[in-house]
Amino acid sequence: IERNHSATHLVHHVLRRRLGPHVRQQGSLVQPERLRFDFSHHGPIDAAALQDIEDEVNQLVLANDVVTTREMPYADALALGAMAFFSEKYGDFVRVVQMGPSIELCGGTHVRTTGQVGPFRFTGQSGVAAGVRRIEAVTGSGALHRVRELEQRLAQLAETLKSQPEHLVRRVEQLLEERQRLEARLAEALRSGGGGAVAGEVARVGEVDLTIAETATDDRTEVGQIADRFREGKRNAVLVLFSTGGRGAIHVSVTDDLVGAGRKAGDLVNRIAALSGGKGGGRPHFASAGAGDPGKLAAARAATPELVSAWLGDGPAGGNGA
Repeated sequence: IERNHSATHLVHHVLRRRLGPHVRQQGSLVQPERLRFDFSHHGPIDAAALQDIEDEVNQLVLANDVVTTREMPYADALALGAMAFFSEKYGDFVRVVQMGPSIELCGGTHVRTTGQVGPFRFTGQSGVAAGVRRIEAVTGSGALHRVRELEQRLAQLAETLKSQPEHLVRRVEQLLEERQRLEARLAEALRSGGGGAVAGEVARVGEVDLTIAETATDDRTEVGQIADRFREGKRNAVLVLFSTGGRGAIHVSVTDDLVGAGRKAGDLVNRIAALSGGKGGGRPHFASAGAGDPGKLAAARAATPELVSAWLGDGPAGGNGA
């Protein structure tokens, strides 16, 4: 606790120096394994600034300054430049803790030198109220554990992507570029009526051409573009697109003539999604639903032709719309 409590002093000083004198401590939580520090500030701290703050805190740690504690009159402490919290009530004599450039009134327990704080790492930041930010951090062995944990994740990711850690960024960029190319090919195939080669299934259900396709993307904008291209120049056509990305989803695109006849995408997507425990909605010609259980998407896909047939047979009165 001494290590993390002392770190809050250093963090407070650096935040005020970097962000401005408006920064004031609004609360803190100090535990053996981590610390949390709330302070007044108007908005998020960008990644570069947060890195600079972390670096400066570590510089103060490496300086290994002796931590001094003195009792003195309250007025003398303020004259010395000690930080006082106006929400606190102080007596005539106060306890002043100084570690390097940080001087605060504090009755807590502290390390003997700043070097004992050990490595300092931020783990996150968030907003807790209007004008109040929160940072979380670890020190000492907790910081080392954090670094090792991140290195292990990086190694696992590199192994999964068959790349070296130092080449991961480029490898991910290549995969994203490849996905964009594949999505463009899928969209073009669906637009031109060649969805069978990509999706693996095109069927005639009654008077309707049903295309069942699959995509790895979970980006609703991309899926919407695929759906729009599918409908271009078509009549009596339905696309059911299963998304395996993220938590899984089902998308339905219906041509305008079917919508005009009262067949709505929202009704069909909910019938299919129900088999996976999901539900959704959208516009009459395009609707989406989340997969309650992604493991049941295959069964939902297999049942899709039958569900489309029932959807067509029920007619406008049988659907719940979208």
